[in-house]
Amino acid sequence: MKKILTTPVTTEDIKDLRVGDIIYLSGELVTGRDDVHHRVVHEGLTCPYDFAGGAIMHAGPIIREEPGKNTMISIGPTSSIRMEADAADFIRLTGVKIQVGKGGMGEKTSAACKEYGAIHCVYPGGCAVSAAAHVEEIKNVYWRELGMPECLWVMKIKEFGPLIVSIDTEGNNMFVDNKKYYASRKEECMAPIIDSVKDYMKVEQA
Repeated sequence: MKKILTTPVTTEDIKDLRVGDIIYLSGELVTGRDDVHHRVVHEGLTCPYDFAGGAIMHAGPIIREEPGKNTMISIGPTSSIRMEADAADFIRLTGVKIQVGKGGMGEKTSAACKEYGAIHCVYPGGCAVSAAAHVEEIKNVYWRELGMPECLWVMKIKEFGPLIVSIDTEGNNMFVDNKKYYASRKEECMAPIIDSVKDYMKVEQA
């Protein structure tokens, strides 16, 4: 059975999610990446969209713009790590609860998700056209002067996903934790290989 969340959400709605869980989103989802984060965090501008309880997707969409109507053509996720430097402050300043992007984010974002009750989710790369099929309507656009890939596109979505939770409200981080685990296992796994090479070299030198 699908786990479907409808924005806006509260911390209560997402507090039981854990890394690795798969969810789908309905309601509103707004695109925004480097320039949006910079304006809010570094330039001190008030975001024209109220992200409280909302969801942001790190993405640079392709949109067909026609008089009176905008249509989503393609919406592939941007690597979320690009927003790592500013994401914690963006969460604090806007109250956004769900971040969506490609790949993981770092420990600074993990700490902010734990402090403010937010999550990060991964959308699979290479599925930009499929993602667009879940966009029912483009409701609005803000900061259009930033250009099509960078401005805030407000989308009405239905069962947008699958989204894999990579950071939960406890601050667990699937990507960071896995890297630490792999690093801890590396020496153990490499030890017999190194020993066998040393033994081989001894035979060759004899």
